[in-house]
Amino acid sequence: MKVVVLVKATPDSEAGVMPTEAILAEMGQFNEELVKAGVMLAGEGLHPSSKGVRVQFSGKNRTVIDGPFTETKELVAGFWLWQVQSMAEALDWIKRSPFQDGEVEIRPIFADEDFGEAFTPELREQEERLCTEMEKQKSA
Repeated sequence: MKVVVLVKATPDSEAGVMPTEAILAEMGQFNEELVKAGVMLAGEGLHPSSKGVRVQFSGKNRTVIDGPFTETKELVAGFWLWQVQSMAEALDWIKRSPFQDGEVEIRPIFADEDFGEAFTPELREQEERLCTEMEKQKSA
């Protein structure tokens, strides 16, 4: 199963405070363990919400709202995509992380079979074609 691990923002991350060399080294070591185990598919940190925008949809109307956004504890500061056997395995991994405070949220990513009959053979074919095209673009 694939999961996304959402690293919640903190007052420091929202203020643009960058991690120390020691923290970067610890996180690099943890990421190396994840990669060697075949768990980590991707992972990135995000700039503070002051550099982002939100887009609200109401019918055909689009409203752009510039950051920063107020509820720090509801914001995401970074993420990983992991391939694990179960939620229990994801929890085992995150408990080994170098985090000393803060919060992460782990959520399963939908798999094709989760969509049932609504995910028709034609839609599956389209999805496979798009995945193949994205892989080609990564290689280019």
